[in-house]
Amino acid sequence: MSPAYPFDDSATARAVIDATGTLVEWNEGARRLLGHTAAEVVGRPAAELLADGSKPFATRAARWDGTLTLRHRDGSMLPVWLLAHRRQAEGDGPGGWLLVTPVEGDGPRPYDDPLERAHLLQSPCAIAIYDERLRLRRMNPAMTEVLGLPEERVRGLRIPEMSDRPQSEGLEQHLHHVLTTGRGHDVRTHLPIGGDGRMNSWLARMAPITDEKGRVRGVCVAAHDFTDQYLARERLQLVNEASVRIGTTLDVTRTAQELADVCVPALGDFVSVDLLDPPEAGGESFTELLTAPVSLRRAAVRSINPGSPEAVAKPGQVDVYPANSPQADSLVAGHTIVASMETGDLADWLAWDEERLERIRKYGIHSTMSVPIQARGLTLGVAVLTRFRRADEFTPDDVLLAEEITARAAVCIDNARRYSRERQTALALQRSLLPRSLPRTAAVEAASRYLPAARAGVGGDWFDVIPLSGMRVAMVVGDVVGHGIQASATMGRLRTAVRTLADIDLAPDELLTHLDDLVVRLSAEAGSEGSPGEVGATCLYAVYDPVSRHCTVARAGHPAPVMILPGGTPQEVDLPPGPPLGLGGLPFECAELDLPEGTVLSLYTDGLIETRERDMDSSHALLCEALAASPGPTGSLEEACDRVLHRLLPTGGALDDVALLLARTRGLPSSQVATWDIPADPALVSPIRKQVLTQLGRWELSEVAFTAELVVSELVTNAIRYGSRPIRLRLIHDATTLICEVSDTSHTAPHLRRAKTWDEGGRGLLLVAQLTQRWGSRHTAEGKTIWSEIPLVDEE
Repeated sequence: MSPAYPFDDSATARAVIDATGTLVEWNEGARRLLGHTAAEVVGRPAAELLADGSKPFATRAARWDGTLTLRHRDGSMLPVWLLAHRRQAEGDGPGGWLLVTPVEGDGPRPYDDPLERAHLLQSPCAIAIYDERLRLRRMNPAMTEVLGLPEERVRGLRIPEMSDRPQSEGLEQHLHHVLTTGRGHDVRTHLPIGGDGRMNSWLARMAPITDEKGRVRGVCVAAHDFTDQYLARERLQLVNEASVRIGTTLDVTRTAQELADVCVPALGDFVSVDLLDPPEAGGESFTELLTAPVSLRRAAVRSINPGSPEAVAKPGQVDVYPANSPQADSLVAGHTIVASMETGDLADWLAWDEERLERIRKYGIHSTMSVPIQARGLTLGVAVLTRFRRADEFTPDDVLLAEEITARAAVCIDNARRYSRERQTALALQRSLLPRSLPRTAAVEAASRYLPAARAGVGGDWFDVIPLSGMRVAMVVGDVVGHGIQASATMGRLRTAVRTLADIDLAPDELLTHLDDLVVRLSAEAGSEGSPGEVGATCLYAVYDPVSRHCTVARAGHPAPVMILPGGTPQEVDLPPGPPLGLGGLPFECAELDLPEGTVLSLYTDGLIETRERDMDSSHALLCEALAASPGPTGSLEEACDRVLHRLLPTGGALDDVALLLARTRGLPSSQVATWDIPADPALVSPIRKQVLTQLGRWELSEVAFTAELVVSELVTNAIRYGSRPIRLRLIHDATTLICEVSDTSHTAPHLRRAKTWDEGGRGLLLVAQLTQRWGSRHTAEGKTIWSEIPLVDEE
């Protein structure tokens, strides 16, 4: 690279030899020194210029200096001191050498030369003086020690000729700036100055040297080594970076990978993180003292080489580390262990593991540092840092830095493991509280999905399908505020309460009112003295009757369902919003819907439509689009569920729990329903029984005729004696059940009791209970209905 300012190129003899030993550059200074022109020597072997034809640069060092006897053009032999720099190879090609030597030696100087009168050469600070051509004039012993070159040999060389590094060109530009402006300048740089290749950090303070008339005649450079301060700042920056980059998630594997990523290449060329498998019983971790051999599972690797080819074990694999291995020794001892090939610390281990020995030889690995991963008194694993491209071994400062970073990562890994255990516990609780499968009913065909939040933890979302009397079915979807085990437990209590309230056939608005009272009580229980708790929930409850195709829906702060009529497009059901559960005392309202057979209802929690990527309107439109592509009268609801989740949820998972329930309505044909108005005369019960037997014959249900006749007789007789007119009998049947219902306008509910020996009555309901599969009563707007279910198939 040529400088942007003029120099006397002939003052230095300069030549370049490529990797084959051929001369590829030859300047005017070299011609002055040896007499050969560039045309005469470029392209010829450099050994022809040596008196003995030797190869003096057969060394791995980055720099070489010494005296060689060279052939002059006139045939004489000339001893010349040479400074040789190894040139970096371009790409995969071989490198070469740059050779320099000053042509103009240390001749006499005028007495009044300001460069000679500089009296700083005895300072302990490294000082060098450069003339108007920016060639070295003087340097003190401290600078000689820094450069590792004798002053008398390099006097007359420029900085890029003494150190063939890219930074050297920049330093010379700063010197030229001081020379031309007459103003001092400070430069911080990080480069190897000596011949050992070790990187140092320097503060170069440059000042102009002037004569008696104030003219700038040269530049004085004072170099201060602040490597220790630079490394301390780098370590502090690395620790700060580790605190930001490690622990961004509550995933154990991801956290281990973040630890490896931070340490490469700042501390090692290859880093592996191996963790102990937690006990299967679910304990926190190994608390007893470890003994070799130790089984560790590879959690993460990172290398300066793509693909981490140095790794023997891949992530997820288990490796066994025997005694005398650095990994096992560090875990057993509980502190960091540094081992190297030079000291022989790795010999016993590598003799046991030939595969690792081969990798170490192949990549030139020379030292390792094994740091145990420990947090809260528990041993979690070990991080192993390896060096092969960096020539320096691990220092005590490196050990302290690695331990500091690993300690921070250990807390994050332990937090991730604790979170994972709590999440698994909450998931197990959640799944135990949710229905494992949806019941098959004559009213609806249903499919469902539940997905826990990807990061926030398990929440309190739930869904249910509850068979009711009269072939009806209740559908419910709810969401408890918050996440974790507490939310799951609260969800379980609310789901149980809904099932209990549904069993007594409450209307949706009444059921939500009772559920609201329960949430208020739960909030009071969760709160501390004098302050209420924060238990809250939303819920949607719907009851569908396949006989009338009528659906009653109410909601408490919950998203409205989306409905698809047969042959229609998805649309949101217009429902009164209703307040969330837990506010107390606020009313809920019902909406009445007539649903043709084949209507699909989509009930869901807000986790399905709430996302950071889009607003609620966009999510609703996307949900309708996904639903429009499915169902139909016979389409798969399971596939529809998968399609909805795939379209609406982000790739990384939902931010909140998601519960989705799809239900396709069915209608019961009128041919499967028979109704009679009953006169209030006990003498007319016998004709009613005969009509029932005739109807059962038409339905081909003669096998249950005797039982049905007795049940109808008892229920109708009770209604005539204790109920109010009008009285109505209804029979409903499907493939598995025959339902007998007797309705009247009295609101007095019957109850089962045990009759005494001398009692004349009181045995009717007991008989009904014993003859039927289930029986009960429900209140209606007109009065009450007593019902019973007779199975049409034998239960094993």
